[in-house]
Amino acid sequence: MRVSPEKNQQNMKPLTAANKLGIYLPAAPQEFQSTPVSRSELDALRQNPPQWLADLQQHGPFPKDVIARKLGISIAGLGRSGVTEALTSEQIETLLADKPDWLVKEQRLQKEVRAEAERVKAKEEARRAASNRPQKLR
Repeated sequence: MRVSPEKNQQNMKPLTAANKLGIYLPAAPQEFQSTPVSRSELDALRQNPPQWLADLQQHGPFPKDVIARKLGISIAGLGRSGVTEALTSEQIETLLADKPDWLVKEQRLQKEVRAEAERVKAKEEARRAASNRPQKLR
């Protein structure tokens, strides 16, 4: 006998839900932090976010992965630079406007890493195209 999805909801930890929503969990309301979130609730939050969620997604504070993406650097680059706390959009904009030396260095490094990844990918595609083996279905 199959159980309908409504009767057997799959729940996720609040941290997982916060990651999927791109928010910093300690900044969320206590109710969100302490309650498991079902997939349908997560979808509802995405489609019709409450004011607290919209504010967090727009103004922060943001988790490290979002900060790194907005600054154009890696999460490891954040660690090397000494950024350990969550930042707001205003703090991120200030960093982007002032461009401290560490940020310029990390952005350059990230650009080099991405260029190298593209080079390796192109080399691998060229090697596959030159071989006589049939292409893998990916």
